[in-house]
Amino acid sequence: MNAATPSTPSLRWAIVLVLGASLAACNKDQAPAPATAAAPVVATVPDAAAQAAAAQQAAALAAMPAEELKKRGADALREQRLYSPAGNNAMEYYIALRKKSDKPNASAESALIDLEPYAVIAAEQAITREDFVEADRLHNLIASADAQAPALGRIADAILKGKQAVALRQQQVTTQTDQAAKTAEAARLQAQQQAQQAAATPAPTPVAPTPPPPAPVRAPPVETAPAPVVSAPPPPARNSSTLVQVYAPQPAYPPDARRSGTTGEVVVTFTVNTDGSVGNVDITSARPRGVFERNVRAAVARWKFQPIDSPQTVTRTFSFTL
Repeated sequence: MNAATPSTPSLRWAIVLVLGASLAACNKDQAPAPATAAAPVVATVPDAAAQAAAAQQAAALAAMPAEELKKRGADALREQRLYSPAGNNAMEYYIALRKKSDKPNASAESALIDLEPYAVIAAEQAITREDFVEADRLHNLIASADAQAPALGRIADAILKGKQAVALRQQQVTTQTDQAAKTAEAARLQAQQQAQQAAATPAPTPVAPTPPPPAPVRAPPVETAPAPVVSAPPPPARNSSTLVQVYAPQPAYPPDARRSGTTGEVVVTFTVNTDGSVGNVDITSARPRGVFERNVRAAVARWKFQPIDSPQTVTRTFSFTL
């Protein structure tokens, strides 16, 4: 499947909009909720109703004719339903169209190539908020679009580690709750024992109170001049026009190209937004065509920079050599 620029204006418009929305959501600061020792942490698991709904959605897509799938996929792009909700998004319509068509549909294949990086970002966001049901769904969606996608192994590993962390946290909370209950019970028994001992002990003979000593004469306080207020020095100036990368994963070498000894070069242009995110990723040139573009586009879409004052357009060249 070759990377290509989307052939319809609606596709490009939808993808540009969702990129801004996805990256804004990814960088938005969220205030953490106050932790409570007694509140259990429960991992999200799919219930029978969700599994039944997924099966019904898959059957409904398989029953649709190719023209209907193509129309619904275009509508989903226009309405920015790129990879969700489940059963009613552009990626699922185009994947179903691929299975039903005798030969690849150029616009559908191009859309799947361009939408895959955003599904990867959405899966990473779902893992961050510990929504592993959605993360598993997006992982399966990416695998259906491209079984050789470089991000599949990383996402699966992150989902597994996230589930393990939630289970460990659940176990720790349960242990802390049990320990608190044991401590409270021990304190209750100790108080009960002390009360029984006090009831069995006779009251002591009252002793006449000793008059308190006279209060000492205090010297009047000595007034001192208040300390001068010194303002903090202003923070040092920062050159916010310089691009500083903070996260820059490199594109993977396609296995087929490595086995066949294929080498090449890809030139990509993209925009660094003021918040440091990357947008408007565009393949300027590629040699040979259709071999390395997908991995370059997916990698660059995930790059992060330090925030800058105004957007900047950047061009990078990737050389693939053995």
